[in-house]
Amino acid sequence: MRFLSSRSAADGPARATLIGVPYDATASFRRGSRFGPDAIREASQSIETYSPRLDRDLDAVAFADCGDLAVDGLDPAALVSAVQRAAPPGVPFLLGGEHTITLGAVRGVAPASPGVTVVQWDAHTDLRDDYEGARVSHATVMRRLLDDGRPLVQLGIRAGTRAEFEYARRHSLCCARDVALAPALLATLRGRPLYLTVDIDVLDPAVAPGTGNPEPDGVSYAALVDSLRSLEGCRIVGMDLVEVAPALDPSGRTPIVAASLVREMLLLYAA
Repeated sequence: MRFLSSRSAADGPARATLIGVPYDATASFRRGSRFGPDAIREASQSIETYSPRLDRDLDAVAFADCGDLAVDGLDPAALVSAVQRAAPPGVPFLLGGEHTITLGAVRGVAPASPGVTVVQWDAHTDLRDDYEGARVSHATVMRRLLDDGRPLVQLGIRAGTRAEFEYARRHSLCCARDVALAPALLATLRGRPLYLTVDIDVLDPAVAPGTGNPEPDGVSYAALVDSLRSLEGCRIVGMDLVEVAPALDPSGRTPIVAASLVREMLLLYAA
């Protein structure tokens, strides 16, 4: 199944390319995000192509869905390398899968986008130097990006160790519980290529319970979309949406929320 394939009639070269990365080998609490890409595609068939909030329609957006990357059985380092090599033409939009995939995606777009800055919407800092003996995992991904020299903005953060928060205060451009970007930070980001990564657990579990590590007191869907929309007009060089674990949400609403977010992000940055 392809994301809204039966309804997308855009012509011309793809401005954005969807790639599923069904991988959750480093999940530390509850697995299941490897089923996220298919669940998001399935849920996309239930939502309209038109966004009243943005007054835009996916029928006017040239995007493609290249299916899933073959990552079954790979160790984390090999997974990162596979994602890095898979960078497609246009703006890559990865559907996770766990957050480790972001490391490969950013490394994939970096050569063509010097100075790329990562903007992370997430409940967790993901800044551990190692986790359960591994230096490459969903819990260390942002630390590895900082090690690569990638500037990092962290929004919606409400969970992590004391050491992670201290590290964020020293090394991240911003580490905030709120998702609204301050005007001064927005002005700085407008001059840079940006990679956007959304962990579905930034949302409150009442909105999106189907994720491996839910954290209470998260943000609303509207607040997240407003935050994403504040970056409209910036140069977006890559995106992902990760950590959707459909089996952990019997109601089925988490994949629907995720598919709606994918639509809004495509409309904002691939139109």
